[in-house]
Amino acid sequence: MAARFTFEKRVGAWLSGASDALASVFFPAGCRLCERVLVHASTVPICEECLGSFAAVGGAVCRRCGQPLAAWSLGGVREEQGPEDLACPVCQTREYGFDRARSYALYKAGLVRAIVLLKFERVEPLGRWFAGRLADVVRREGLAADIVVPVPLHRQRERERGYNQADLIAKPLARRLRLPYRAVLLVRTKPRPDKHILTLEERWDSVRGAFATRPGTQVDNLRVLLVDDVMTTGATLDACARALRGAGAKSVIGLTVARAARHPS
Repeated sequence: MAARFTFEKRVGAWLSGASDALASVFFPAGCRLCERVLVHASTVPICEECLGSFAAVGGAVCRRCGQPLAAWSLGGVREEQGPEDLACPVCQTREYGFDRARSYALYKAGLVRAIVLLKFERVEPLGRWFAGRLADVVRREGLAADIVVPVPLHRQRERERGYNQADLIAKPLARRLRLPYRAVLLVRTKPRPDKHILTLEERWDSVRGAFATRPGTQVDNLRVLLVDDVMTTGATLDACARALRGAGAKSVIGLTVARAARHPS
């Protein structure tokens, strides 16, 4: 019975995707970012030009937090320093709970609007597209993991929104990497402040002690791939990682679609 249910569920998902693609052929829509007509059959409501405009993180980055070198270096990095030696000013003074953090692209221009679509309109095909880009990052960086865990929303926020946007990225990513998906392992116990714009200090204060592992879950000696949509200061990834490490995780690697590149000053 369970096998039949799984088969029917997979067939239903395939038919849903196929019908969306056919609809895009016979009833062409506009790109949600630039409004150009989508000329290729795709369930992602963004044109190829806009998708290609996302500024992928490349070149030298901080070995710990993944901050691009160009965002924080003013020529003070010695040429003989290799990529494994690079540490941004923040990571030279702060200890994060995660081992490393890496991102697909810089949080600016079209990618900001794409993240908004994912976060507030539940555009699942876009989540799967982002998952493909993050899978490339995992393979390129050689990131080893045993399980994939999304950064959770507080239950009140998830009830209001109806879903967790990190799930839309992390679940298809786990499928691509053929890793177990553990969405219920981590919970947010303290809600985010109602204030829309937070200072750096307020960001850190708002997530301090805000996450915990769910009682009865197993994380001992596991390498965790922690997935979220955006990394700004690293405070959320840090708080989640500390909860996971406190429960016995062997390592935690943060992985986000977008990275807010900023100079420490």
